Amino acid sequence: MTGLVRQLPHPADFPAPPSVIHLARWKEADRAARPARLAVLRKRLSEAGLDAYFGVRPEHMRYLTGFVMDEGEDRVAGNSGRFLISGDEVVVLADSRYRLQAGSEAPGARIENVTYELAETWPALVKSLGARRIGVEASHVSQQLWVELVAAAPDVELVAVSGWVETARSIKEPAEIERIRAACAVADRALAAIVRRIKPGSKERALALALEWEMRTCGADGLAFGIACLAGPNAALPHGSPSGHEVRLGEALLFDFGALVDGYRSDMTRTLFVGEPSSRDVALYEIVAAAQAATIDLVEAAAAGTVPVPTGRAADAAARRVIEAAGYGDQFGHGTGHGIGLATHELPSLSRVAPEIPLPSPTVFSIEPGIYIDGETGIRIEDLVLFDAPNGTLERLTGFPRDLLIVGV
Repeated sequence: MTGLVRQLPHPADFPAPPSVIHLARWKEADRAARPARLAVLRKRLSEAGLDAYFGVRPEHMRYLTGFVMDEGEDRVAGNSGRFLISGDEVVVLADSRYRLQAGSEAPGARIENVTYELAETWPALVKSLGARRIGVEASHVSQQLWVELVAAAPDVELVAVSGWVETARSIKEPAEIERIRAACAVADRALAAIVRRIKPGSKERALALALEWEMRTCGADGLAFGIACLAGPNAALPHGSPSGHEVRLGEALLFDFGALVDGYRSDMTRTLFVGEPSSRDVALYEIVAAAQAATIDLVEAAAAGTVPVPTGRAADAAARRVIEAAGYGDQFGHGTGHGIGLATHELPSLSRVAPEIPLPSPTVFSIEPGIYIDGETGIRIEDLVLFDAPNGTLERLTGFPRDLLIVGV
């Protein structure tokens, strides 16, 4: 670290929000990419001896069919938005509320009317596809629905599959990367817009609301996830929610947030300091920064080809070793990072339980080590990086400075 920084960033330091031209180009890029995405899934089906794939996750639906539901809409949509993909057909389920939208957004798909009782239409659906063995996203299908579908069509075998579409989605296309980069810039601008408003006495909820307003009015379609704005002892809650707690001089102020831009998400954490931080908090910040740098250095060397591409476990271990060596291993309980895109948390994983396989490429993931002292403080620094081994590059997509910033004075 180079010491405390009082020169705060300005919104104009970061790229402008995407234009309608960007949105149109991204829509066309998705349309053009969809046949290749379907081909990858169909190859998996053929290799597994399956006739069709039954999907239920909104991000998979969008990726494979083009049908888009607003954030959280799937929780009230019944069976609408679920889909079946066979060797030569795509079927999107949509009731009367979504029929026209599905027909417009998924023009290559057969739109099938569905009620809240999927079992009633299931036999005719699978028969129309000639499907006898169907792969099911088992981790996202309830046991009740599974039992109902088996009872409705006992001659059709349901086979649990996991990670097929997630693995394909971990490899990011250029237009996907552009949208994640744009979402990062929206978040950067939003935080830069409110840092000068942070004063002793500001409440966590009010600052979170101000940050949300800036994102929504400056290019975001919504939030990538609920904003964490946590001051002082509350910053020790890695996924805490804003409260009425008032910011005080000398406290750490942790923001964890992201923007949603055309379906794609950003995720960043910045720990700021309200007035002069204690020597302990400065030391903690420097340890966390060094831990993040250790993982960045590892994946950067891998992108350059000077070391083998690490596994997610190895990338996690690089940061964890720094924190453990400083004596804070027990205060860093979560993983070092996660993939991001249509979902906030997706493959690849950078954690102690990540698969022992090299990181995919090109891909985007977070690097976010932290130290949390119960009842006292918490420090986390999180950036998204684009890891592109074929092109020999590692790009930090989060633009907001990682320096130790002083606010509120």
